[in-house]
Amino acid sequence: MTPEVVAGLAAAGCAVAGAFVPSLIGRIPEPEPDPEPEPDPDPDPEPGPEPGEAEEPKELYAAIAARPGLRPATVLASAAAGAVIGLSVGPAWSLLFLLPLVPVGVALAVVDWRTKLLPVSVIAPTYVGLVAAVGLCFVLTRDTDDLLRALWGWLIAGGLFFVLWFVHPRGLGYGDVRLSGILGIALGYLGWGPLVVGVYSGFLIGGLGGGLLVLLRISRTRAIPFGPWMLVGALVGIAAGPALWAHLVTG
Repeated sequence: MTPEVVAGLAAAGCAVAGAFVPSLIGRIPEPEPDPEPEPDPDPDPEPGPEPGEAEEPKELYAAIAARPGLRPATVLASAAAGAVIGLSVGPAWSLLFLLPLVPVGVALAVVDWRTKLLPVSVIAPTYVGLVAAVGLCFVLTRDTDDLLRALWGWLIAGGLFFVLWFVHPRGLGYGDVRLSGILGIALGYLGWGPLVVGVYSGFLIGGLGGGLLVLLRISRTRAIPFGPWMLVGALVGIAAGPALWAHLVTG
């Protein structure tokens, strides 16, 4: 089976799965409200929010799922991502975990863009399913190198994002740390090129895209969600990572 045929089949399958993304978003449970803080008898003055950065109420997941035009957009995005993955990977066992990640990634990108949150209720079962699928791939291929790289991908990507979050928690949400582990496992299994290029591309595209949104006043604040850029960067890593890595290694 040629990569073009795989790309077409992957695009069709992901398009069907993408039609269910709004339903997935609508089923996400709303976060528990923060408990009311106890009054401080001697409060220290705290600076208020900067102009234009007042915190707005979180958009309900059900409201996001009901947005007009969301379903066609998620179908198109899922089909495009499936085509990129199928064309880049070809007929490989890794499609067993890469393609199911597509609708989940699209759902997380939409939710993060609208709410600046990456719900644990979506990420946690995704971890379980991904680890199970990677384990199945190992059983089918018996390739220990791929399995070890997946572990290293989790440690490297997750460790990097954890350090960034620990150093500057206001600049990076912990949901991004959780998502980085998922992407690290998937990209690491594919190879060092997809892992390095995928993680780096997320930062590069996020920096350029976020700056452009602020410059064009599409976003009024600098608090731009990073999850969607991480996911786009992962696709870049899958598509261009092997070639770029080979160029860097061989010169």
